[in-house]
Amino acid sequence: MITVDTHVILWDALQPEMLSDKAKRALRDANQSDGILFCSISLWEIAMLIRKKRIEVNVPYIEFVDLLFSSNKYVFQEITPEIALLSTTLPDTINSDPADRIICASSLVTKTPLLTADQNLRQSKLVQTIW
Repeated sequence: MITVDTHVILWDALQPEMLSDKAKRALRDANQSDGILFCSISLWEIAMLIRKKRIEVNVPYIEFVDLLFSSNKYVFQEITPEIALLSTTLPDTINSDPADRIICASSLVTKTPLLTADQNLRQSKLVQTIW
């Protein structure tokens, strides 16, 4: 199992050429085993990106999310009290973006590697990343 950053979800669905070969293999392998953790905060990020027209999809938001969940073996990860607390205590070097901090904390709490292109997260010694 792996945890995915929001941009990985979107790139996989809309721009797969943006994914590294290693990222594509990690997604394929996770789909063939126990799945891919989709953090609940990613739902909010995707909704905001659509609203701000930073991404364009040809279907309503809810339908797009349904398509996402049917496209991979996603396992929905809610924000638990442990994840919420950990996200507030991570060092500033992780990232100041609250969504990234929650996704990172989710990866740490679930003990799953984080699939991300984010340089701050990849350079951190705190979380195991794949890219």
